[in-house]
Amino acid sequence: RGFYIGKYPVRQAEYLAIMGNNPSYFTPANGYPECTLNCPVETVSWHDATNYCGKFTRQELAAGRLAPGWQYRLPTEAEWEYACRAGTTTRFSYGDDPDYSNLAAYAWYKSNSSVVTHTVGYLKANPWGLYDMQGNIAEWTRSDYLPYPYNEKEQGRGAEKVVRGGSWIDHPKTATAYFRKSYLPWQKVHNVGFRVIIED
Repeated sequence: RGFYIGKYPVRQAEYLAIMGNNPSYFTPANGYPECTLNCPVETVSWHDATNYCGKFTRQELAAGRLAPGWQYRLPTEAEWEYACRAGTTTRFSYGDDPDYSNLAAYAWYKSNSSVVTHTVGYLKANPWGLYDMQGNIAEWTRSDYLPYPYNEKEQGRGAEKVVRGGSWIDHPKTATAYFRKSYLPWQKVHNVGFRVIIED
């Protein structure tokens, strides 16, 4: 079924406005003047991300900006990959790029990031206009980390949650559309943030 997904990962400014705090490591206060509130929020747990979605939903419903029955939530692993691929079947949304020669135009990763996060939307988007899907920060999904193949009916059996997309500190292979890793839902990591979807 259809869904809408954020054009960017959630920014520090957006998280601050909803949750009243900014847990990010990469901020001017920590010695990173280039990391403004337009950089992605990171150092958030899966619980933090889902709490943000719930609070954002309640706020928007109360303000009349969200239709009754609609909600913000994390994408499933399948939804994330579908959005990342944007109709393609290659390793990256722009092609297979076996030697990663074009990746720097689309993703912040270990070789070009200067080991910090960057303002969202600075590099090229995928064919559906989504930015930073394959770099800058890795992103929480709502899915349990289960071995393939699995279906959504099996969710609830895994202790860890799937994280997708490469990040500022990762090697290029982690930015591929299919690479997956996991963390426990309470973990807070400097290179993991999230993106939201909206559905009815």
